[in-house]
Amino acid sequence: MVKTKEHSEDIRKLVVACHTNGEGYDKISKKLNLPKSTVRAIINKFKSHGHVMNLEGRGRKRILSPRDERKIVRQLNQNPRITAGEIVDEQSTSGVNVSRHTVGRVLKRAGLKACRPRKTPLLKPMHLKARLAFANRHIDKDAAFWKRVLWSDETKIELFGHNKVSSIYRKSGEAFLPKNTIPTVKHGGGSLMFWGSFAASGPGRLVKVTGIMKKEDYVKILDENLKDSAKELSLGRRWWFMQDNDPKHSAKLTKKWFEDNHINVLEWPSQSPDLNPIENLWRTLKLRVMQRKPKNLIQLEEYCQEEWAKITTEECNDLVENYNEKRLRKVIKAKGYTIDY
Repeated sequence: MVKTKEHSEDIRKLVVACHTNGEGYDKISKKLNLPKSTVRAIINKFKSHGHVMNLEGRGRKRILSPRDERKIVRQLNQNPRITAGEIVDEQSTSGVNVSRHTVGRVLKRAGLKACRPRKTPLLKPMHLKARLAFANRHIDKDAAFWKRVLWSDETKIELFGHNKVSSIYRKSGEAFLPKNTIPTVKHGGGSLMFWGSFAASGPGRLVKVTGIMKKEDYVKILDENLKDSAKELSLGRRWWFMQDNDPKHSAKLTKKWFEDNHINVLEWPSQSPDLNPIENLWRTLKLRVMQRKPKNLIQLEEYCQEEWAKITTEECNDLVENYNEKRLRKVIKAKGYTIDY
């Protein structure tokens, strides 16, 4: 039987409206240019069900049973790296021939979609234990404590980092048109390394690092900027300094400088950028600098300093506010694993 075109819901409602107004089948058929049998079927359906919408159960029955679908979803939940092709092969072995499109529809109904896996630091059991210990040790700290923390870190900003584009739309054969390509430069055209700090009250100093930073360079940066940043940000007498566990941060020379200058340093768990809100601030800085498209390293440094200075107190406070809920409780819930930040 040749499949006929299904009439729209609006047409079906119009048929019912005409019938309700007292018009007969013949008149409706001529008026709407519909077969009389179609008019009769629509009106009978309305009388039986009270509406003209499609009934459930229409269309071809699904190849996979609800049990089969639950099994596929369970497989994906247990092993997210399994491919649709592997699922198809497994179903074929069980005597059920399905296509990748069928599997895709099953996953879509279950709310699952293919995504690129996020890259996260490698967390060993000792890292998980340290992260949980840090979260549990500080979970009861009040908001005032986190407002007295001076967060710090280093970051590298590439000159042509703004050229990263996820996708473009083009026609076949136009791949190498200038508008569809991204010019590249070896080694990213150069980059700059910065050390920076911030607190809930605003951004601290941003310092360009020349060459490879050694422990002596790090101590010099601390000596010239740390106390001044804390003073400018009104952290008061008793404040805490946050740094990660980079070797130059934990060197004997660095520890001695902290002791001599009476700086309270937070004991920080390794492999934990998700616990450091300055990572969010680095992303903000890079996006704003990229939008200005610096042409050389001199402009790159200039734009970095300008955009860093434009970061508001509100932006900084938002990153620190509710730190316990946004980060620590999530880490505890994730049993020490990386959280979304």
